[in-house]
Amino acid sequence: MSMLKKRSVSLAGHATSVALEPEFWAVLDRIAEARGLSQAGLLKAIDAERGRTPLASACRLLALDWASASRD
Repeated sequence: MSMLKKRSVSLAGHATSVALEPEFWAVLDRIAEARGLSQAGLLKAIDAERGRTPLASACRLLALDWASASRD
């Protein structure tokens, strides 16, 4: 299993960090590029839609959904 890689971002005016495996960051980078967003912009969008789900979990779920849809 890969080591977690931490990235920092400002969400709703607060600095926070997200720790994910590099494989998830790679997929999130592709999603951001496909949507014309920066990585921070994508994380802000995920944060706005996640409800009570932890941010790291919401990121992983989006990455899995996107990867799954790409294979269909």
